[in-house]
Amino acid sequence: MRTLKNMNKSSSRGILLSISLLLSITLFTIPSNVYGEEVTVKSVSLEETTILELTNDSGENVNSLRIWLGSNFSFESFKTEKGWIGEKTPQGVIVFTSSESIDPGESVKFGVKTDKSNSGINWKAVNSSNVQIATGKSIADELSSVVENTETNQDSENTEKGISDESTFKIIPDKPNVGSTIRVTGDNFGTSEEFNFYVGTKKIGTFETDEKGHFMTTMKIPNEQKAERTDFKIKDKDGEERKISLRIGISDNQIPTSQNIPLTIKGIPEIMHRGDFLEISGTAPAGSAITSTVKNEEGEIFGTRTAEVDRVGNWELAEPIIVPSDMAFGKYTATITDGRNEITKVWTVESDKKIIITPTSIKFEPGETMEFSGTALPNKLIEIILKDPLGKEVVSDIIQVDNSGSIKFEFPTSQNTPEGTYTLISTQDKNKEFSYAGLGQRPIIPVNIEFDKLSYKIGDTAVITIAGKASEIISLLIIDPSDKPIGDSVSITLQPDGRAVHSVSLKGFSSGVYNAVISKGSTQSSEVFTVGLQTGSGVVKINTTKSDYRPGDSILILGNTAPNVLLTIAMIDPEGNEIKSKETFSNKDGKISENTFRIPTEAMGGIWKINAKSGSNFDSIEIEVHATNQEGMIVQVDAGIDIPGYGKTINIHVLGAQQSVGIEIVAIDGEIIEELSFPASNEGEINQPWVIPKDTEPGTYTIKVSDAFNSAETDFEIE
Repeated sequence: MRTLKNMNKSSSRGILLSISLLLSITLFTIPSNVYGEEVTVKSVSLEETTILELTNDSGENVNSLRIWLGSNFSFESFKTEKGWIGEKTPQGVIVFTSSESIDPGESVKFGVKTDKSNSGINWKAVNSSNVQIATGKSIADELSSVVENTETNQDSENTEKGISDESTFKIIPDKPNVGSTIRVTGDNFGTSEEFNFYVGTKKIGTFETDEKGHFMTTMKIPNEQKAERTDFKIKDKDGEERKISLRIGISDNQIPTSQNIPLTIKGIPEIMHRGDFLEISGTAPAGSAITSTVKNEEGEIFGTRTAEVDRVGNWELAEPIIVPSDMAFGKYTATITDGRNEITKVWTVESDKKIIITPTSIKFEPGETMEFSGTALPNKLIEIILKDPLGKEVVSDIIQVDNSGSIKFEFPTSQNTPEGTYTLISTQDKNKEFSYAGLGQRPIIPVNIEFDKLSYKIGDTAVITIAGKASEIISLLIIDPSDKPIGDSVSITLQPDGRAVHSVSLKGFSSGVYNAVISKGSTQSSEVFTVGLQTGSGVVKINTTKSDYRPGDSILILGNTAPNVLLTIAMIDPEGNEIKSKETFSNKDGKISENTFRIPTEAMGGIWKINAKSGSNFDSIEIEVHATNQEGMIVQVDAGIDIPGYGKTINIHVLGAQQSVGIEIVAIDGEIIEELSFPASNEGEINQPWVIPKDTEPGTYTIKVSDAFNSAETDFEIE
């Protein structure tokens, strides 16, 4: 039986849990059978999740399975076995294809999740010549009784501690309100063990399971909790978690009367800059509408916006506002009215920003190219980093700005590119700016945190700059080197310009590496800082995973020195110019690992140097850069998400591919860890997550890709 690993990027984590449960009970189920010219499709389902198994007993090979639903149903997500890919067409058909056909006597499984329980799934099996072999409709058995029996068996056998793949829980009612009491019940958790319960990032209670891993308890949602979609989480002592995402509402007795709601506006600071990203909101009498009119100093109307007021008395502009890069400097006035009352807000547009880069559109659609343009300091290098909605770096480049100071940056997307808010981070000298754009949805301003430096002395005061949505309240928590929180979280209210400066006294902090975690609702971000680390306490040795590079290539720098040592790494071009310098540190084992360096796209060819210095200890290595960009196929790797029950993943991106592409994951000793094969898209791309086997040893690995015409490879590290 093949293992289901490769997951379409639009899949939710919910399907993983449902499919795992279905797979665990398949042996106890007699599924329905549908036959079509000796090709069999069996299916079992639990609520909206269905497992399809295609068995080929015909005399032909099967290379593709196409499935579709009735007009009143739609697919939400799907999952494939290794070696298969799936694509959802605009007509709602899912096409599963593979370069490795299903030979006679073989079978393959697929998992799908629909918007509601369906009465059957239509299917068509096709061979490599695109000729239909068989067709039919699979009617799945309902498994509620089997699930109950299976869970009972699992309860009696559940002797493991903590949270497992089978751990499930639910909230009653499933539409809770702010300040309300809820009932929480679950099964298949560790027996007679204590667990913590969270609403968002706030721990609101603990409970203990019985000898069968079952529990039932009550909790109260805090009165200060926002009425929004929030994660309800259960965590064990090892940090493993299970979560359910529900929308928290407001009960009727919590809704204020219209006459008590004042007309207000927030999100407009007194001073703005070109390129600023603003989310404008406020309050007004419930059920009304507001109109905002903006005028310049001459009284000319610059723009008009309207917004509906919800039943709680809140309003928000439908789309964020980006202050145009060519907006005239000076004073502006906004007049806001609900038809009865009127308020004004005055601000000034100034010009102290050195970097002004904005997206050409607030929202892009999957398949479009995301474009950013603006200005920066002329005749200087600028580093551009684009992060996806999960905070993973998807593009990084160092660009030479010309005499005009103009900047243009593009990121092509596909239908499989993750949707959400993308953050463009531009750094030039000591200037750093953030730009936001949405893919498939409007952007939401995340919370960004930045320290005034990486390393501090014991007793210093760390200065933290926080940027996010105007007037928002965020929580800050410091985590010590042993992963334990230092005190309670601190609430910080952002200013009208979306920024705040917070100081942390480091008196009493011991030497080590710390994490500052900021939380907003159910989202988090963090930043590392160090206290009391020294330089020059050990010999420094560094190396790169290869010696030849091309423009645009990333560089993985590895090395050794004494444990917890500060050092500075610099990249020097053939003319002796320092292209990038970064302060970093070794871990508790003295290992150095730095992957934020990249060869500029317009780099000159020749011998480049990588220098590492810690106090008087110094090491330097040389790499060769070939000035011509790589032609043919390109492979890139970045860190993926942690999938409950499966483990950590990496994302494999292949560009410039043709037809079927073979992928090998190779250890440093030459052992092939896994072999994969996928057909390239019409654009020559493959975007595929790979689940790192749990028993994989830490170290450097190589991904080798090849099609009928080209090959490419790159290195990555598993920690």
